[in-house]
Amino acid sequence: MEFKAFLIKYAEIGIKGKNRYMFEDALIRQMKFALRDVGDFAVHKQLGRVFAEAKSDFDFEEAVEALKRVFGITGICPVIIEEDKEFDHLAEVCCQFMDEQYPDKNKTFKVYGRRADKRYPMNSMEFSAEMGSRILDKFPEFKVDVHHPDILLTIEIRDRVYIYSDVIKGPGGMPVGTNGKAMLCLSGGIDSPVAGYMIAKRGVRIDATYFHAPPYTSERAKQKVVDLAKKVAKYAGPIHLHVVNFTDIQLAIYEKCPHDELTIIMRRYMMKIAEHFAKEGGSLALITGESIGQVASQTIHNLAITNEVCTIPVFRPCIGMDKQEIVDIAEQIDTYETSIQPFEDCCTIFVAKHPVTKGNLKVIKHSEEALNDIIDDLMKKAIDTVEVIRIDA
Repeated sequence: MEFKAFLIKYAEIGIKGKNRYMFEDALIRQMKFALRDVGDFAVHKQLGRVFAEAKSDFDFEEAVEALKRVFGITGICPVIIEEDKEFDHLAEVCCQFMDEQYPDKNKTFKVYGRRADKRYPMNSMEFSAEMGSRILDKFPEFKVDVHHPDILLTIEIRDRVYIYSDVIKGPGGMPVGTNGKAMLCLSGGIDSPVAGYMIAKRGVRIDATYFHAPPYTSERAKQKVVDLAKKVAKYAGPIHLHVVNFTDIQLAIYEKCPHDELTIIMRRYMMKIAEHFAKEGGSLALITGESIGQVASQTIHNLAITNEVCTIPVFRPCIGMDKQEIVDIAEQIDTYETSIQPFEDCCTIFVAKHPVTKGNLKVIKHSEEALNDIIDDLMKKAIDTVEVIRIDA
Protein backbone atom coordinates (compact mmCIF):
# COMPACT_ATOMS: atom_id res chain seq x y z
CA MET A 1 0.00 0.00 0.00
CA GLU A 2 1.33 3.40 -0.95
CA PHE A 3 0.68 6.36 1.32
CA LYS A 4 -0.67 9.36 -0.57
CA ALA A 5 -1.78 11.51 2.35
CA PHE A 6 -0.98 12.59 5.89
CA LEU A 7 -3.32 13.21 8.79
CA ILE A 8 -1.87 15.96 10.99
CA LYS A 9 -2.41 16.12 14.73
CA TYR A 10 -2.01 19.22 16.88
CA ALA A 11 -2.25 19.91 20.62
CA GLU A 12 -2.25 23.52 21.90
CA ILE A 13 -4.21 24.76 18.90
CA GLY A 14 -7.14 22.64 20.07
CA ILE A 15 -7.63 24.72 23.24
CA LYS A 16 -7.86 28.10 21.51
CA GLY A 17 -11.64 28.19 21.64
CA LYS A 18 -13.33 30.50 19.16
CA ASN A 19 -9.93 31.63 17.82
CA ARG A 20 -8.87 28.10 16.91
CA TYR A 21 -9.64 28.60 13.23
CA MET A 22 -6.98 31.33 12.99
CA PHE A 23 -4.31 28.98 14.33
CA GLU A 24 -5.49 26.18 12.05
CA ASP A 25 -5.32 28.49 9.04
CA ALA A 26 -1.80 29.57 10.02
CA LEU A 27 -0.80 25.91 10.37
CA ILE A 28 -2.14 25.16 6.89
CA ARG A 29 -0.19 28.08 5.41
CA GLN A 30 3.01 26.82 7.00
CA MET A 31 2.37 23.28 5.78
CA LYS A 32 1.87 24.50 2.22
CA PHE A 33 5.09 26.50 2.47
CA ALA A 34 7.01 23.50 3.81
CA LEU A 35 5.67 21.12 1.14
CA ARG A 36 6.05 23.49 -1.80
CA ASP A 37 9.22 21.84 -3.11
CA VAL A 38 8.19 18.28 -2.26
CA GLY A 39 5.16 17.96 -4.53
CA ASP A 40 1.65 19.19 -5.23
CA PHE A 41 -0.39 18.81 -2.02
CA ALA A 42 -3.95 19.78 -1.17
CA VAL A 43 -3.92 20.87 2.49
CA HIS A 44 -7.27 21.28 4.21
CA LYS A 45 -8.95 20.99 7.59
CA GLN A 46 -11.96 19.01 8.73
CA LEU A 47 -13.46 18.82 12.22
CA GLY A 48 -10.34 19.07 14.34
CA ARG A 49 -8.08 17.41 11.80
CA VAL A 50 -5.76 18.76 9.13
CA PHE A 51 -4.97 16.68 6.04
CA ALA A 52 -2.29 16.93 3.37
CA GLU A 53 -3.19 14.91 0.27
CA ALA A 54 -0.71 14.44 -2.57
CA LYS A 55 -1.93 15.38 -6.04
CA SER A 56 1.34 14.41 -7.70
CA ASP A 57 4.24 12.02 -7.19
CA PHE A 58 6.41 12.85 -4.18
CA ASP A 59 9.20 11.47 -2.06
CA PHE A 60 7.68 10.13 1.16
CA GLU A 61 10.75 10.76 3.35
CA GLU A 62 11.15 14.31 2.04
CA ALA A 63 7.51 15.05 2.82
CA VAL A 64 7.83 13.74 6.37
CA GLU A 65 11.02 15.75 6.96
CA ALA A 66 9.32 18.90 5.64
CA LEU A 67 6.33 18.42 7.95
CA LYS A 68 8.63 17.78 10.93
CA ARG A 69 9.80 21.39 10.52
CA VAL A 70 6.30 22.88 10.83
CA PHE A 71 5.63 24.26 14.29
CA GLY A 72 2.18 23.40 15.63
CA ILE A 73 2.28 19.79 14.43
CA THR A 74 2.52 17.18 17.20
CA GLY A 75 1.87 14.09 15.08
CA ILE A 76 2.26 13.14 11.41
CA CYS A 77 0.20 10.11 10.44
CA PRO A 78 0.66 8.51 6.99
CA VAL A 79 -2.89 7.45 6.04
CA ILE A 80 -4.70 5.23 3.58
CA ILE A 81 -7.92 6.88 2.38
CA GLU A 82 -10.92 4.81 1.33
CA GLU A 83 -14.04 6.17 -0.34
CA ASP A 84 -16.01 2.94 0.12
CA LYS A 85 -17.29 2.71 3.71
CA GLU A 86 -18.83 -0.76 3.41
CA PHE A 87 -17.53 -2.83 6.31
CA ASP A 88 -16.45 -5.94 4.40
CA HIS A 89 -14.43 -3.78 2.02
CA LEU A 90 -12.80 -1.93 4.92
CA ALA A 91 -12.00 -5.23 6.65
CA GLU A 92 -10.22 -6.45 3.53
CA VAL A 93 -8.26 -3.19 3.26
CA CYS A 94 -7.29 -3.24 6.97
CA CYS A 95 -6.11 -6.87 6.74
CA GLN A 96 -3.99 -6.00 3.73
CA PHE A 97 -2.67 -2.93 5.60
CA MET A 98 -1.66 -4.99 8.64
CA ASP A 99 -0.07 -7.66 6.47
CA GLU A 100 2.05 -5.22 4.47
CA GLN A 101 3.02 -2.87 7.30
CA TYR A 102 3.83 -5.60 9.81
CA PRO A 103 5.42 -8.67 8.19
CA ASP A 104 6.39 -9.84 11.70
CA LYS A 105 3.04 -10.82 13.19
CA ASN A 106 4.46 -11.58 16.62
CA LYS A 107 2.99 -8.35 17.97
CA THR A 108 0.03 -7.11 19.97
CA PHE A 109 -2.55 -4.75 18.48
CA LYS A 110 -5.67 -2.79 19.18
CA VAL A 111 -8.24 -1.36 16.79
CA TYR A 112 -9.41 2.14 17.60
CA GLY A 113 -12.46 3.02 15.52
CA ARG A 114 -13.68 6.60 15.56
CA ARG A 115 -17.07 7.28 14.01
CA ALA A 116 -17.20 10.99 13.20
CA ASP A 117 -19.94 10.24 10.63
CA LYS A 118 -22.85 9.42 12.95
CA ARG A 119 -24.86 8.01 10.04
CA TYR A 120 -22.58 4.99 9.89
CA PRO A 121 -24.60 1.92 11.00
CA MET A 122 -22.04 0.64 13.56
CA ASN A 123 -20.96 2.65 16.58
CA SER A 124 -17.28 3.07 17.40
CA MET A 125 -17.06 0.18 19.89
CA GLU A 126 -18.93 -2.25 17.64
CA PHE A 127 -16.78 -1.29 14.68
CA SER A 128 -13.53 -1.70 16.63
CA ALA A 129 -14.50 -5.09 18.06
CA GLU A 130 -15.63 -6.52 14.74
CA MET A 131 -12.59 -5.19 12.85
CA GLY A 132 -10.26 -6.66 15.48
CA SER A 133 -12.01 -10.00 15.12
CA ARG A 134 -11.60 -9.95 11.32
CA ILE A 135 -7.87 -9.24 11.66
CA LEU A 136 -7.42 -12.06 14.19
CA ASP A 137 -9.28 -14.48 11.92
CA LYS A 138 -6.93 -13.59 9.09
CA PHE A 139 -3.72 -13.47 11.17
CA PRO A 140 -4.04 -15.57 14.35
CA GLU A 141 -0.37 -14.84 15.17
CA PHE A 142 -1.40 -11.34 16.28
CA LYS A 143 -2.55 -10.89 19.88
CA VAL A 144 -4.95 -8.28 21.22
CA ASP A 145 -3.82 -5.90 23.97
CA VAL A 146 -6.23 -3.06 24.63
CA HIS A 147 -4.00 -1.36 27.21
CA HIS A 148 -0.44 -1.31 25.81
CA PRO A 149 -0.53 -2.59 22.23
CA ASP A 150 2.50 -2.66 19.96
CA ILE A 151 0.24 -1.50 17.13
CA LEU A 152 -2.68 0.90 17.43
CA LEU A 153 -4.68 0.62 14.21
CA THR A 154 -6.79 3.76 13.98
CA ILE A 155 -9.75 3.97 11.60
CA GLU A 156 -11.54 7.30 11.38
CA ILE A 157 -14.90 7.24 9.63
CA ARG A 158 -15.61 10.68 8.25
CA ASP A 159 -16.70 11.78 4.77
CA ARG A 160 -14.19 9.11 3.80
CA VAL A 161 -12.36 6.51 5.87
CA TYR A 162 -8.83 7.23 7.08
CA ILE A 163 -6.66 4.29 8.15
CA TYR A 164 -3.31 4.65 9.93
CA SER A 165 -1.15 3.11 12.64
CA ASP A 166 2.02 5.20 12.72
CA VAL A 167 2.27 8.58 14.46
CA ILE A 168 5.55 10.34 13.64
CA LYS A 169 6.45 12.94 16.24
CA GLY A 170 6.21 16.57 15.10
CA PRO A 171 8.00 19.58 16.61
CA GLY A 172 5.02 20.86 18.63
CA GLY A 173 4.71 24.53 19.46
CA MET A 174 2.52 27.06 17.66
CA PRO A 175 2.34 27.97 13.95
CA VAL A 176 4.81 30.69 12.99
CA GLY A 177 3.12 34.06 12.58
CA THR A 178 0.48 33.60 15.29
CA ASN A 179 2.40 35.44 18.02
CA GLY A 180 3.92 38.54 16.46
CA LYS A 181 7.50 39.18 15.41
CA ALA A 182 10.90 39.54 17.11
CA MET A 183 14.48 40.41 16.17
CA LEU A 184 17.15 37.75 16.72
CA CYS A 185 20.71 38.87 17.54
CA LEU A 186 22.38 36.19 15.42
CA SER A 187 26.08 35.45 15.84
CA GLY A 188 28.10 32.59 14.41
CA GLY A 189 27.97 30.66 17.69
CA ILE A 190 25.95 27.71 18.91
CA ASP A 191 23.47 29.52 21.15
CA SER A 192 21.77 32.22 19.08
CA PRO A 193 20.40 29.93 16.31
CA VAL A 194 18.93 27.72 19.05
CA ALA A 195 17.36 30.78 20.68
CA GLY A 196 15.79 31.81 17.36
CA TYR A 197 14.43 28.31 16.83
CA MET A 198 12.92 28.18 20.33
CA ILE A 199 11.14 31.52 20.02
CA ALA A 200 9.89 30.70 16.51
CA LYS A 201 8.48 27.48 17.98
CA ARG A 202 6.13 29.63 20.05
CA GLY A 203 4.62 31.11 16.90
CA VAL A 204 6.86 34.18 16.63
CA ARG A 205 8.07 35.27 13.20
CA ILE A 206 11.71 36.37 13.32
CA ASP A 207 14.16 38.67 11.59
CA ALA A 208 17.86 38.77 12.50
CA THR A 209 20.76 41.18 13.00
CA TYR A 210 24.39 40.16 12.60
CA PHE A 211 27.36 42.38 13.53
CA HIS A 212 30.21 42.09 11.04
CA ALA A 213 33.68 43.59 11.65
CA PRO A 214 35.77 43.50 8.48
CA PRO A 215 38.71 43.05 8.10
CA TYR A 216 38.88 41.50 11.58
CA THR A 217 36.12 39.06 10.67
CA SER A 218 36.22 37.39 7.28
CA GLU A 219 33.61 36.91 4.56
CA ARG A 220 33.63 33.26 5.58
CA ALA A 221 32.39 34.32 9.01
CA LYS A 222 29.56 36.27 7.37
CA GLN A 223 28.69 33.32 5.11
CA LYS A 224 28.60 31.08 8.15
CA VAL A 225 25.91 33.31 9.68
CA VAL A 226 23.95 33.32 6.40
CA ASP A 227 24.12 29.51 6.41
CA LEU A 228 22.87 29.40 10.00
CA ALA A 229 20.00 31.76 9.12
CA LYS A 230 19.02 29.40 6.27
CA LYS A 231 18.85 26.48 8.68
CA VAL A 232 16.70 28.44 11.13
CA ALA A 233 14.50 29.62 8.24
CA LYS A 234 13.58 25.99 7.50
CA TYR A 235 11.53 26.18 10.69
CA ALA A 236 10.81 29.89 11.06
CA GLY A 237 10.07 30.83 7.45
CA PRO A 238 11.75 33.71 5.55
CA ILE A 239 14.13 35.87 7.61
CA HIS A 240 15.43 39.35 6.81
CA LEU A 241 19.05 39.30 7.96
CA HIS A 242 20.53 42.73 8.76
CA VAL A 243 24.32 42.69 8.35
CA VAL A 244 25.74 45.64 10.29
CA ASN A 245 29.32 46.87 9.76
CA PHE A 246 30.40 47.24 13.37
CA THR A 247 34.16 47.77 12.90
CA ASP A 248 34.36 51.51 13.54
CA ILE A 249 32.25 51.29 16.69
CA GLN A 250 34.33 48.44 18.05
CA LEU A 251 37.60 50.24 17.35
CA ALA A 252 36.32 53.38 19.06
CA ILE A 253 35.30 51.37 22.13
CA TYR A 254 38.69 49.63 22.11
CA GLU A 255 40.58 52.93 21.91
CA LYS A 256 38.55 55.00 24.37
CA CYS A 257 37.09 52.62 26.98
CA PRO A 258 38.64 50.38 29.67
CA HIS A 259 39.51 47.02 28.17
CA ASP A 260 37.90 44.98 30.95
CA GLU A 261 34.57 46.65 30.03
CA LEU A 262 34.88 46.17 26.25
CA THR A 263 32.39 43.34 25.89
CA ILE A 264 29.68 44.91 28.04
CA ILE A 265 29.91 48.28 26.27
CA MET A 266 30.07 46.63 22.86
CA ARG A 267 26.96 44.56 23.59
CA ARG A 268 25.06 47.62 24.80
CA TYR A 269 25.60 49.31 21.43
CA MET A 270 24.72 46.10 19.62
CA MET A 271 21.42 45.97 21.47
CA LYS A 272 20.70 49.61 20.62
CA ILE A 273 21.28 48.98 16.92
CA ALA A 274 19.32 45.71 16.90
CA GLU A 275 16.44 47.49 18.64
CA HIS A 276 16.49 50.19 15.95
CA PHE A 277 16.00 47.60 13.20
CA ALA A 278 13.48 45.72 15.33
CA LYS A 279 11.26 48.77 15.65
CA GLU A 280 11.77 49.67 12.00
CA GLY A 281 10.61 46.22 10.90
CA GLY A 282 7.70 45.84 13.33
CA SER A 283 9.40 43.47 15.79
CA LEU A 284 8.13 43.71 19.35
CA ALA A 285 11.10 42.11 21.14
CA LEU A 286 14.74 41.13 20.84
CA ILE A 287 16.05 37.55 21.09
CA THR A 288 19.52 36.56 22.28
CA GLY A 289 21.20 33.23 22.98
CA GLU A 290 22.56 34.23 26.37
CA SER A 291 22.72 31.74 29.25
CA ILE A 292 23.42 32.84 32.82
CA GLY A 293 27.10 32.51 33.70
CA GLN A 294 28.21 30.90 30.45
CA VAL A 295 30.77 33.68 29.77
CA ALA A 296 31.76 36.86 31.57
CA SER A 297 29.28 39.06 29.68
CA GLN A 298 26.43 36.74 30.69
CA THR A 299 26.61 37.01 34.46
CA ILE A 300 23.37 38.27 35.92
CA HIS A 301 25.07 41.59 36.78
CA ASN A 302 26.25 42.16 33.22
CA LEU A 303 22.99 41.03 31.65
CA ALA A 304 21.19 43.65 33.73
CA ILE A 305 23.58 46.32 32.45
CA THR A 306 23.07 45.18 28.85
CA ASN A 307 19.29 45.22 29.29
CA GLU A 308 19.35 48.80 30.55
CA VAL A 309 19.67 50.22 27.03
CA CYS A 310 16.60 48.37 25.71
CA THR A 311 13.10 49.77 25.60
CA ILE A 312 11.47 46.58 24.27
CA PRO A 313 11.51 43.11 25.90
CA VAL A 314 14.53 40.86 25.48
CA PHE A 315 13.76 37.13 25.18
CA ARG A 316 16.52 34.74 26.30
CA PRO A 317 15.11 31.22 25.88
CA CYS A 318 18.48 29.58 26.70
CA ILE A 319 18.88 31.54 29.94
CA GLY A 320 18.55 28.58 32.32
CA MET A 321 20.11 25.91 30.10
CA ASP A 322 23.58 24.47 30.38
CA LYS A 323 25.82 24.17 27.32
CA GLN A 324 25.09 20.52 26.62
CA GLU A 325 21.34 21.14 26.58
CA ILE A 326 21.87 23.90 24.01
CA VAL A 327 24.20 21.68 21.95
CA ASP A 328 21.59 18.90 21.95
CA ILE A 329 19.02 21.23 20.37
CA ALA A 330 21.62 22.60 17.93
CA GLU A 331 22.33 19.04 16.76
CA GLN A 332 18.62 18.32 16.48
CA ILE A 333 18.01 21.34 14.20
CA ASP A 334 21.25 20.80 12.24
CA THR A 335 22.98 24.07 13.19
CA TYR A 336 25.75 22.63 15.38
CA GLU A 337 28.23 21.60 12.68
CA THR A 338 27.91 25.01 11.01
CA SER A 339 28.26 26.87 14.32
CA ILE A 340 31.55 25.19 15.21
CA GLN A 341 33.25 26.14 11.94
CA PRO A 342 36.41 28.09 12.91
CA PHE A 343 35.43 31.52 11.61
CA GLU A 344 35.27 33.95 14.52
CA ASP A 345 32.69 36.70 14.93
CA CYS A 346 33.31 40.20 16.25
CA CYS A 347 32.47 39.24 19.83
CA THR A 348 35.37 36.80 20.02
CA ILE A 349 37.86 38.95 18.09
CA PHE A 350 37.67 41.91 20.49
CA VAL A 351 37.28 40.04 23.76
CA ALA A 352 39.29 41.31 26.75
CA LYS A 353 41.83 39.10 28.49
CA HIS A 354 40.27 39.75 31.90
CA PRO A 355 36.68 40.98 31.39
CA VAL A 356 34.73 42.35 34.31
CA THR A 357 32.17 39.83 35.61
CA LYS A 358 30.21 42.08 37.97
CA GLY A 359 29.85 45.32 36.09
CA ASN A 360 28.56 48.50 37.69
CA LEU A 361 26.07 50.49 35.62
CA LYS A 362 27.30 53.89 36.83
CA VAL A 363 30.89 52.96 36.01
CA ILE A 364 29.93 51.64 32.56
CA LYS A 365 27.96 54.79 31.73
CA HIS A 366 30.88 56.92 32.87
CA SER A 367 33.22 54.94 30.59
CA GLU A 368 30.82 55.44 27.67
CA GLU A 369 31.09 59.21 28.06
CA ALA A 370 34.48 58.95 26.31
CA LEU A 371 32.52 58.10 23.16
CA ASN A 372 30.12 61.04 23.31
CA ASP A 373 31.78 63.12 20.60
CA ILE A 374 31.79 60.35 17.96
CA ILE A 375 29.30 57.62 18.83
CA ASP A 376 26.20 59.24 17.28
CA ASP A 377 27.89 59.57 13.89
CA LEU A 378 29.28 56.04 14.09
CA MET A 379 25.86 54.63 15.00
CA LYS A 380 24.21 56.52 12.14
CA LYS A 381 26.83 55.24 9.69
CA ALA A 382 26.35 51.64 10.85
CA ILE A 383 22.58 51.92 10.49
CA ASP A 384 22.68 53.69 7.12
CA THR A 385 25.10 51.18 5.57
CA VAL A 386 23.30 48.03 6.73
CA GLU A 387 23.03 45.20 4.22
CA VAL A 388 19.67 43.38 4.34
CA ILE A 389 19.60 39.84 2.97
CA ARG A 390 16.36 37.91 2.56
CA ILE A 391 16.96 34.36 3.78
CA ASP A 392 14.71 31.56 2.55
CA ALA A 393 14.97 27.95 3.62
